[in-house]
Amino acid sequence: MESLLIEIDHVAIAVHDLDAAIAWYQEVFGASVEHREDVASDGVSEAMLRVADSYIQLLTPTRADSPVAKYLEKRGEGLHHVAYRVADCAQALDAVKASGGQVIDQVPRPGSRGTTVAFVHPKASFGTLIELVQVAS
Repeated sequence: MESLLIEIDHVAIAVHDLDAAIAWYQEVFGASVEHREDVASDGVSEAMLRVADSYIQLLTPTRADSPVAKYLEKRGEGLHHVAYRVADCAQALDAVKASGGQVIDQVPRPGSRGTTVAFVHPKASFGTLIELVQVAS
């Protein structure tokens, strides 16, 4: 079977203060923000810092009921999820479901940067929240 995973799209880190996290990455590593966006549907504000062909995604909640707000409340700051780039998000999501894996999104949905995304529940993936990301052509 050929791998459905093309490469790592990003590693997401949940933070309380997005501007402070951005400043730290800039000061310590010389990283710069390539993309910044509020994703109202997920209740987050994100900053994408490029690392080679991938990103570090810094996330902070914009509302108290968002999944990232709940994550921060329960676990504190840190690694939130790993996102893998796929050629076809629907096909990759179907493969997870066909294997009996638990998914958060039943169908792909719009993500930031014009991407199409779907999340795989951590119970299906050894405790790691996985995001499947299809980059717009």
